Amino acid sequence: MHEENKAAANGCGKIRSGAQNGAALLALMEKTGYSMVQQNGQRKFGGPPPGWEGPPPPRGCEVFVGKIPRDMYEDELVPVFERAGKIYELRLMMEFSGKFIGVCVSLDNCRLFIGAIPKDKKKEEILNEMKKVTEGVVDVIVYPNATDKTKNRGFAFVEYESHRAAAMARRRLIPGTFQPWGHTIQVDWADPEKVVDEETMQRVKVLYVRNLMISTTEDKIKAEFNKFKPGVVERVKKLRDYAFVHFFHREDAVAAMSIMNGKCIDGASIEVTLAKPVNKESSWKQHFNGQISPSSENLLGFPNKEDGTQKSLGKPASLSVRLNGQHSPGPPEVERSTYPIFPGIKLTPISMYSLKLSHFSSAVMHLDYFCHKNSWAPPEYCLYSTTSQDGKILLVYKVLISSIADDSQSYFMPEKLCTTVEDAKELAAQFTLLHLGKHQP
Repeated sequence: MHEENKAAANGCGKIRSGAQNGAALLALMEKTGYSMVQQNGQRKFGGPPPGWEGPPPPRGCEVFVGKIPRDMYEDELVPVFERAGKIYELRLMMEFSGKFIGVCVSLDNCRLFIGAIPKDKKKEEILNEMKKVTEGVVDVIVYPNATDKTKNRGFAFVEYESHRAAAMARRRLIPGTFQPWGHTIQVDWADPEKVVDEETMQRVKVLYVRNLMISTTEDKIKAEFNKFKPGVVERVKKLRDYAFVHFFHREDAVAAMSIMNGKCIDGASIEVTLAKPVNKESSWKQHFNGQISPSSENLLGFPNKEDGTQKSLGKPASLSVRLNGQHSPGPPEVERSTYPIFPGIKLTPISMYSLKLSHFSSAVMHLDYFCHKNSWAPPEYCLYSTTSQDGKILLVYKVLISSIADDSQSYFMPEKLCTTVEDAKELAAQFTLLHLGKHQP
């Protein structure tokens, strides 16, 4: 048995306390044949298990278990988890909450978001800097500035070889402990990539094209993609510096992707991939971590069923109306406090889309953020008016939500009129969010 395994079993250092626990772990290792090693604030049991042949299990085979009682160890956990199947590896963290456990599918995220990067840094410079201080770096994804392609957008995504490598890197890159180029960077988990099943992807005939020039027109994009085979492009939808190119046939889309990826259009080197279809309803559900259920009414701003009151979100009283017999929804409650700006404080330019949902208190901003995160076109608002019996001008907005990738469109309009443009737009956004939430399976 390796010395580190003996240390883990016998409770050397701060790994274990008590001869009884050490004996229980030693018995577990002798019974199963698994090894046990402590490193980097966690204790690893197995990985691979005895007699394992071939590569490790693919992504999606791991679950995260939280809130484990602090006095429960591998000798008790392993028999419980083995009821579900053979364990490849169990990693036990050294900090526990002492509460009932919670289990969810592990996202197995291998990508970190790095913000506040100097905009003059190139991909190779960022890659080399990350490799200096973290292990397992596979790639760095950097997006050029929309108006100046010689600069980046102030952030990058760093891809690691495993979730564990990314987790260790995140710990290593905690702001204040590492300042590349003399800058304090922002570090967080990147949003997990949308997973679309292979069968669905085999039907996709739309290409996602990014790194376009702002000045490049839809007609120019269509002409460039039609060059290799005239007439194959059905239409093009461009938003700022990216676009979706729709083809009549899938085989033409796949061929165009191979030919056009890396080509220059108006001086910009473009990147071309298959667009991932987005299901509005499932995306809404995932956006709130699967909490579209009766219990999610508070999250959407519905009145509390126990006391009949509604959370205050700082909205005008005129918006506390009922939509089809229900209170209008609002985004999650946000702290509205203000803080002084002290002399010398550093302010970093960021995009609103790099924030989290909890930072938005307006339904209009909430809806815009939601559409952006799902790669939909921004919501379009069409204003209508009528005159009340007492001569007041009353207003209502109709909202168009377009999913560019699959060419679907949906219209939403509340059945209430407002006296101000601001209230009408906010009400329309609230109604749209409510409608999307109500149509969950």
